[in-house]
Amino acid sequence: KKKSQAIDRGLEEDSKKLRRECKILLLGSGESGKSTIVKQMKIIHQNGYSVDELRLYRHTIYKNVIDCAKALIGAMQQFDISPENPENIQHCEFIMQFTVDPDPNAHLDARCATAITAIWKDPCIPRVLDHSSEFYMMDSASYFFDEVHRITQDDYCPTEADVLRARTKTTGIYETRFQMGQLSIHMFDVGGQRSERKKWIHCFENVTSIIFCVALSEYDQVLLEASDQNRMMESLVLFDSVVNSRWFMRTSIILFLNKVDLFRQKLGKSPLSNYFPDYSG
Repeated sequence: KKKSQAIDRGLEEDSKKLRRECKILLLGSGESGKSTIVKQMKIIHQNGYSVDELRLYRHTIYKNVIDCAKALIGAMQQFDISPENPENIQHCEFIMQFTVDPDPNAHLDARCATAITAIWKDPCIPRVLDHSSEFYMMDSASYFFDEVHRITQDDYCPTEADVLRARTKTTGIYETRFQMGQLSIHMFDVGGQRSERKKWIHCFENVTSIIFCVALSEYDQVLLEASDQNRMMESLVLFDSVVNSRWFMRTSIILFLNKVDLFRQKLGKSPLSNYFPDYSG
């Protein structure tokens, strides 16, 4: 009888533990803001980033800065828009030929800051940005361009604000664990690009909730993987497949609409009805 009671107690403890465990799966297309949620949870619930952890993002941020600058210059060439300041022709050539040193201890060349700042201030840039829905550039580009002089300093250590805006492609599955009151939260971040989606299946068992992320600002943008396809349409197709999946019949699904500030900024210049003709609001 004692043995039976011990087994019952063990089962009850396991049951209580399971009730206190919450498994959350983050889904959404590439760049919908899934990894940013994980970073924010770390800042809020895990005492943020140590100095060493912040430094690990330095190379990623250097690469983001240069990739954004190259995307901008590439768009200038694509739409046949030349810099109005003749000096910026050389600055553009310098950036297009520049590669970030793979050494994690290397600094970003200060000449990059001079070149990027000058290009970003060129009077031709508003005309380039009129075409922003026709080429790919990170949402954080303007932030990094404005901060580039600080980022190229020799003693640069990324801030949490820099890390939140840094972009690395999520490949595979990342698990973050943290406590929220009595609850033990297990959050799974999975790659959003098309090539990553087949890996999601491994996360599906016993998931309590799904947070499905959609960047509202992507309504006029094209996919990184397929420049002829609208990103919002891709998100809608993916959301449909998740909601109607047999794996998620008993799972609560939370739709998280992200990047509302960018969405508001865009609407005046890029009407929603241009991309979704059924919309009449």
